[in-house]
Amino acid sequence: MNGLKPTRNLLGAAMGLAFAIAVSALAFAQDAPDVGPHPPQPVKPMESHIGKLTGHSGAAKMNFRRYCAGCHGELGDGNGENAPWLDPKPRDFTIATFKCRSTPTGTLPTDEDLFKSIGRGFTNSNMPIWNTLAAQERADLVAFIKTFSERWEKEKAGDPIQVPAEPPVTIESIAHGKLLFTKLECWKCHGPQGKGDGPSAATLTDSKDQPIRPYNFAAGGDDSRFKCGSTNQDIYKIFMTGVDGTPMPSFNDVIKPNDAWDLVHFLRTLQVHRHSAENEVLQAAHGVIPPYTEPVAPTPASTDNKSPSGGGN
Repeated sequence: MNGLKPTRNLLGAAMGLAFAIAVSALAFAQDAPDVGPHPPQPVKPMESHIGKLTGHSGAAKMNFRRYCAGCHGELGDGNGENAPWLDPKPRDFTIATFKCRSTPTGTLPTDEDLFKSIGRGFTNSNMPIWNTLAAQERADLVAFIKTFSERWEKEKAGDPIQVPAEPPVTIESIAHGKLLFTKLECWKCHGPQGKGDGPSAATLTDSKDQPIRPYNFAAGGDDSRFKCGSTNQDIYKIFMTGVDGTPMPSFNDVIKPNDAWDLVHFLRTLQVHRHSAENEVLQAAHGVIPPYTEPVAPTPASTDNKSPSGGGN
């Protein structure tokens, strides 16, 4: 009988080992991913509306994969295969935060804002001008971009800000703009001469903690562009809407419309190699911006010394 004890011990050990393996396999199976090919996911139906054009998300899937996914990623999260080598990093569509808008800070852009961004591209970045795509294709891409964030299902785009008519360029306007550039501390990021070398420039990061550089106004010439356009109206909108996702705030609640135009006129003088109405006015003033003097409000006429109405003694 004693000879059976080793056999029983071996059998018990084998059963224990088999049980442990079974438990481990079950745990592994629960943690393992669903391997193998997955059926393609249908594109979330979304539309865009730009003028008379209606874009459809389903029509843009192939164009997004062909032209956009390499940088922005298949999931639209900015993690495409080219992203590690790009500076600045591609836009993350999943958070729906966009720099160039006609709408107030913190709100979604209009479909037309996105449409223009695709066709214009972004200067000083790897985002090219996609004006080779037909207008309908760009409208479809706008709709496709909106599928990456639930914000587009829960929120409406903001109302575009009103851009008033630009006042004439005068040396007084430029002088006032210079004063505002100092008061609003624009020089801390953009530098005293607008070269993007202010004392805070090296410390700036965007909303994803990526380093970001202030715009260098002094670089470039007649073909120089801002990230969100090239006209004075585009610069005005940048002040009033801010550049979301960056340290550039909105000044809509800080300065009045005419103040914003004065700031636009001064900033144009920082583009020293650009031919502009602002630089012509400055040249006529011998290149000197005079100190700004606040206009004196007219004093109401005093009525103390007026004779009483009526005639005679």
